[in-house]
Amino acid sequence: MKQFLRYIIVWILNIEARLIFKKYKPEIIAITGSVGKTSAKEAVYSVLSQKFSARKSEKSYNSEFGVPLTVIGEENPWHSPLGWLKVILKGLELILKNRKKNYPKKLILEMGADRPGDIARLARFWPRVVLVTAIGEVPAHVEFFAGAAEMAEEKAKLVEALDVNGWAVLNGDDYAVLEMKEKTKGHVLTYGFGENLDVRASEYKLMYRAGERPEGITFKMDYAGSSVPVRILDSFGKQNVYAALAGAAVGIIYGMNLVEISEALSKYSALAGRLKLIEGEKETWILDDTYNASPQAMHAAIDVLKDLPAKRKIVVLGDMLEIGKFTIQAHQKAGDQVKEVADIVITCGPRAKFIAQELLDHGFAPGKVISVSDSREAGLELEKIIEPGDLILVKGSQAMRMERVVEEIMARPEKKSELLVRQEPEWLNRE
Repeated sequence: MKQFLRYIIVWILNIEARLIFKKYKPEIIAITGSVGKTSAKEAVYSVLSQKFSARKSEKSYNSEFGVPLTVIGEENPWHSPLGWLKVILKGLELILKNRKKNYPKKLILEMGADRPGDIARLARFWPRVVLVTAIGEVPAHVEFFAGAAEMAEEKAKLVEALDVNGWAVLNGDDYAVLEMKEKTKGHVLTYGFGENLDVRASEYKLMYRAGERPEGITFKMDYAGSSVPVRILDSFGKQNVYAALAGAAVGIIYGMNLVEISEALSKYSALAGRLKLIEGEKETWILDDTYNASPQAMHAAIDVLKDLPAKRKIVVLGDMLEIGKFTIQAHQKAGDQVKEVADIVITCGPRAKFIAQELLDHGFAPGKVISVSDSREAGLELEKIIEPGDLILVKGSQAMRMERVVEEIMARPEKKSELLVRQEPEWLNRE
């Protein structure tokens, strides 16, 4: 019965969303990829909202539910029948009444794919701009795909849906994404660190406050012979450079210059749970990357940890889920990478034990590797061993609820609703 009701709600919402789209004709910027979609969406919104009436997907609303919710302009009511009725009535109101004065001119929509066919359904919204972030060797949510190539083929359906006036914005440092330029009738703008890309970053480095605590990143951004510096506070890692470049590329498409774009990006910051530096108890710092995990994002987080200074570096890694046949290999690779960076490693969950085993097989001291079953236990173990000056990276897939680890050792737990992911009542009530 629940599945039937879900199907009916999805069907109604998608019909309403297409009718709203047809009536109000907003330009759609569709963002897809295996990693980095939400950060890119935030950066695109930071840029476009400076000059245009724009709306973005809330949180990571990127599914057959999430995209219509953004078109309608409502949040996910979760398990509330009255909430879903309110959403449907709001959609009907937009269809039956004229709300053009208040309806956004630009819709920035995340579009995800868990299974083959998901993107084709979302492509019916006919985007003007399609931004593809990254695929990677082992993409996130690859469980129901044969591999990275099939995943890339699915994502490319959005690029193929563009007409001759459309734009494909492609991460040129990801070969599978760059290849999509051959699949579009529209214009192409590439971005990344590579030499021959259209919107390019260089001179990336960390910024420090009073010479000690890292406070963000800075880099130089080049396009068409012009160059500007970009500073992003309270965010770390090249992932945020890629997000900023993606936002810049979309801004360029809509006629913004580099100075305007750089100023807009100074207001961009990564969301909670995406490599955010949080003060921990006992004079420690936590690198909170608990939103989700894929092999590519895991490697990127460990790279950031490597760059940051600390007395000791402790890593708490949970299972990476939804990667199917790549599960063992991906966790072993994470173990191989983290052994060069961490002083102590705590693994959380049955799959993450492959990380622990990789460390032990390569000479990591047994007393420096701890394996536990869930995030609550990981938090308790971590609290026993942290010391002043420690930097602790916490990361794992969404279902592992790794934010509970951060909550256990954060210096100001009263601010958890502001600083941590998944603090809505619907999440907090789950086991």
